[in-house]
Amino acid sequence: MSLNKNNITFYFLLFFCALSVAQEQVENKNDSILIENLDEVIVTATRTIRQLSSLPLPVTLIGKEQLQRTGVTRLNEILNEQTGIIMTPDATTGGGEGVQIQGIASDYILVLIDGVPVVGRSSGNLDLSRFAIGNIKQIEVVKGPSSSLFGSEALGGVINIITEKPTSENITGQVSHRAATFNNQNTNLSLNQRTKEIGYSIFADRLSTDGYDLTPTQDGQTVNPFLNYTFNGRIFFDVSKNINVFASGRYFFQEFDVTPSTSEEKDANAQLRINHNVSKKTNLQYEFYYTNYITDEQVIDPIDDELLIANDFNQKLFRPEIRFNHSFNPNNTLTIGGGYNFENLERSLFAETITFNSQYVFAQYDFKPIEKLNIITGARFDNHSEYNAQLSPKISAKYDISHSFAVKASVGSGFKAPDFRQLYLDFTNATGGGYSVFGKEVETVGIQRLEENGEIATLQVEPSQLGESLNAESSVGYNFGFAYKKGKLSSELNFFRNDFKNLIDTRILAAKTNGQNVFGYINRESVYTQGLELDLKYKLFKTLNLSTGYQLLFAFDKDKENALDNGEVFARDPETLETIRLSRSDYFGLENRSRHTFNFKAFYDIPKWNANANLRITYRSRFGLTDRNGNDLLDDFDNSFVDGYALVNMAFGKTFLKHYSLQLGVNNLLDFKGNNPLAAQDSEVLINPGIQLFTKLNIQF
Repeated sequence: MSLNKNNITFYFLLFFCALSVAQEQVENKNDSILIENLDEVIVTATRTIRQLSSLPLPVTLIGKEQLQRTGVTRLNEILNEQTGIIMTPDATTGGGEGVQIQGIASDYILVLIDGVPVVGRSSGNLDLSRFAIGNIKQIEVVKGPSSSLFGSEALGGVINIITEKPTSENITGQVSHRAATFNNQNTNLSLNQRTKEIGYSIFADRLSTDGYDLTPTQDGQTVNPFLNYTFNGRIFFDVSKNINVFASGRYFFQEFDVTPSTSEEKDANAQLRINHNVSKKTNLQYEFYYTNYITDEQVIDPIDDELLIANDFNQKLFRPEIRFNHSFNPNNTLTIGGGYNFENLERSLFAETITFNSQYVFAQYDFKPIEKLNIITGARFDNHSEYNAQLSPKISAKYDISHSFAVKASVGSGFKAPDFRQLYLDFTNATGGGYSVFGKEVETVGIQRLEENGEIATLQVEPSQLGESLNAESSVGYNFGFAYKKGKLSSELNFFRNDFKNLIDTRILAAKTNGQNVFGYINRESVYTQGLELDLKYKLFKTLNLSTGYQLLFAFDKDKENALDNGEVFARDPETLETIRLSRSDYFGLENRSRHTFNFKAFYDIPKWNANANLRITYRSRFGLTDRNGNDLLDDFDNSFVDGYALVNMAFGKTFLKHYSLQLGVNNLLDFKGNNPLAAQDSEVLINPGIQLFTKLNIQF
C-alpha cells in the first residue's frame, strides 16, 4: 500500500485532538525532551568534547529520552527515523539491511561503540539489529567523509554508539520487558553504581522472535526464528586526580532456528582506555581494543542430510592507539594520534588465513582566528600492508553571522580499503550452476587451476591483467549549509555532494566449459551523490515539540551519464515496443536510492497525568532495485521500481508510583506491506511484514 492521504489526515486529526484536550490540563512544569540543551555535547565529530550547536559539520544526535519514548529496541529502528539516514532492505532477496547516509551505501559507513570499530560485515552490510539500545546514552552520526580521523570505512560517515556512565552512589538500574507482534520478546536489565573512585555498569539483553515471512506463496520464512543475548560490563576507576581508567567488555550471541541446518553468530570485544591529564591544558589517552566476530553456518539438505554449504567466518582485530590533546587556550586545541591495526580472517571460502596490518597517524587543529569564526583542519595518513598508503585531509568552518544565524562548510576526503572478500575470495558455487568468484590476489592462481582442469572455454581478459592490484576506493565530500536558532524555532539546511572514484565492481574473467562464468573484481565505477537536507524543530507549546526533516537526493554513475550523452544507451518502450535512444532525463540513478525522503515527529508530555505520547512518520519516494532491460543502468523504462510508501509509528507511555512505567505502541500503523517487483510471475514477495503492535513494562530502582 502506498501513502494514503486520507488515512494520514485522519491520524493527524486524531492525534492532535487528543493533544488539545490534554493541553487544558497541563501544568507547565517540565520541558520536552526535544528542546535543544546547551549542554548537549558530541565527541565523534572531532574526537574531543564539543557543544553540538557549535560544530561546523553536519551531525545528528539522538538522545536517551528520545530512544526510550519511541519504544524501539534496536539501533536500526531509530536510525531509520532520522533525516538523510535510510535503512535499505535488500529487497532482491528479502533479507538483510544496510544503513544509507546521503545516498552513500552501508559499505562505506563506519560503526563504532564508545569510539572503537565494530567488525563482521556480510557483503558489505553490517547488521545494525545486533545492537541493543537499552544502555545507550546517545547515538552520534557524522555525515560525509570522516577518514581524516577514523580511516577506512569512514568514507561516507560515522555512527558512534555512546553508552551510559554511572553517576549515583546508590545502586540504580532498571528491568524491562517488551512484547510485540511475531512473538517478539525483549527483556533487559541494567545496574549502575558510582562511588568516589570506582564505578561500574552491567547490562544484559535477551531478544527472541518467531521471525516473519515476506514470501507467503513460497515455503520457508524470510526471517527464521532466532534468539540472541547481549552482555556488557564496564568499569570506571579514578587511579588518581589526574589518571582514570575505563574498561569494557561486550559479548553478543545469536542463533537461528533453521533445523537441520545451523546458523550461529558471536561478537565479542574488550576495550581498555587510560586517560591521563598531564596538566590543565594537556591530556593523553592510551587505548587498547580487541574484537572477534565469528559465524558458523552449515546448510544441510533436509532429505538426505547432505552438507550443501559450509560458511565459517572468524575475524579478529587488535588495535592499540594513543591520542594527545593540548589546549593552547579555550579556543585553540591541537589533537595528535597514532595507532596500529592487526587484523586477520579465517573463512571457509578462503584458501588460507589472511592477515592485514596497518599503521596510522592523524592530527587536527581546532581554532578560532577571530571570535565569530571556528576552523577545524586535520589529516590522517594510513600505511597498509595490502594497498597504497592513503592521505585523508579535511577542513571545516563555521561563521556566526549573528547570535541566531550561522554558516557552515566542510571539505574532506575519505577512503575504503579493499576488503578480505575482494582480495582473497576463492569460491565455486557447486549448487548454483558452477560459477566461480576470485579475489584479486588469488585470481591468477584460480584461473590457472581451472585451466589445468580443462574448465575454461575462453579467457575474457588479457593474462597480464590478472592479479593487478586494487586501489582503495576514495571520495571527496562537500557540505555547505546554514543554521538558525531563535526562540521556539531551530533549523538547519545543508547542501552536500560526494564524489567517488575507483569504486570496486565485479567483472567477468572467463567463460567456463559448463556455460557459467568466472568473476573477479576491478576498480571501475565513478559515481556521485548530491542534494540537500532540511531539519526544522518548533516548540509549539511548553510540552509539545514538533520536528520535521527532508532530503532531496540525486545519485548517478558518471560513466553512465557519459554513455547517455554519447547516445550509446537504448531501451524498448513498453507501450510502443519501439527501441529508442535514451537521454539523461530517462536515467533514474543508482539502485535503492529515493529522490525524496521525509520524516515528521511530534513528542508530547502531559505532566499532570505523568504521561507522554509521540507520533513519528517516515516517507521515502519510489526507488529502483536493478536494471531489467539489459542496458546496464536504471532508467524510467525498467520495471523494477518500488512505489513510495509511508511508515507511521506511535507510542504512549505512563508512569505509575514513580518507578513503574507502561508503554503501548504500534509501528507501521497503516499496515504497509508492498510488493517486490522482482518477484516471479504468480508469486508474491512483500517489502514489509506489516503492522506491529507492542507493549513494554519498565521498572526503575
